[in-house]
Amino acid sequence: MGLLSKKDAKLITDPLADNNPITIQVLGICSALAITAELKASLVMAIAVLFVMGVGNVVISLIRNIIPSKIRIIVQLIVVASLVIIVDQVLKAYAYELSKTLSVFVGLIITNCIIMGRFEAFALGNGPWRAFLDGIGNAVGYGVILIIVGFFRELLGSGTLFGIPVLGDAIEKTGVYSTGYENNGFMLMPPMALIIVGLLIWVQRSRNKDLIED
Repeated sequence: MGLLSKKDAKLITDPLADNNPITIQVLGICSALAITAELKASLVMAIAVLFVMGVGNVVISLIRNIIPSKIRIIVQLIVVASLVIIVDQVLKAYAYELSKTLSVFVGLIITNCIIMGRFEAFALGNGPWRAFLDGIGNAVGYGVILIIVGFFRELLGSGTLFGIPVLGDAIEKTGVYSTGYENNGFMLMPPMALIIVGLLIWVQRSRNKDLIED
C-alpha cells in the first residue's frame, strides 16, 4: 500500500486544479496582485505560505481538542502570527533586499483567507497527518498561481526572469528587442495581475465545464 490513500492524495491534488484556492475559491487575491511583478518575490511568498500552512495546520490539529471554542480564532491568529514572524526574521537575515520588496505583505500572511479558512474548516476537525496534507495541497495550489502570474508579469513587463535578462538588451536592442519589441510597463501594474488571474480562471472553466457556476 502506498504512503497516501486515494482520499489523502486528493487533499493535495484537488487544490491544484478543481478546488484551487485562487481560481476557484477566489481567496488570497490581494497578494496575487501585490507581489507578483517579480518572479522571485512570487516564489518566496509561495514558499512562505507553504511553511505557514503546513506547520500551522499541524499545530492547530494537535491542539484542536483543548482549544476553547470561544477563543479558537484568537488561538489560530497566534499560531499563524508566530509562524509569520519566523518567516519574516529568516527573510531579513538571509534575503534582506527581498524582504524589503515583500515588505508588509509578509505580515499580511496572517490575515490570508486561505490560511485561516483551512485552520477553521479542516485542521480543527482532522488529525495532524491529514491536516498537513491539506495545508501543503492548498499552499501549493496558491503558490502555483502566484508563480504563473509572476512569470508572465516579469517576462513581459521587464524582459527578465529572476532579474536575469532573457529577451535581450532593451537599450542595445539585441535579442527580441531587435525586432521592435518593447517591454509592456502595464504588466508591472497590479491590474494586470487581476487580468492574468481572470484568464487562468477562464482557461480552467473552459477545460472543465463543471466548474462554471449557474
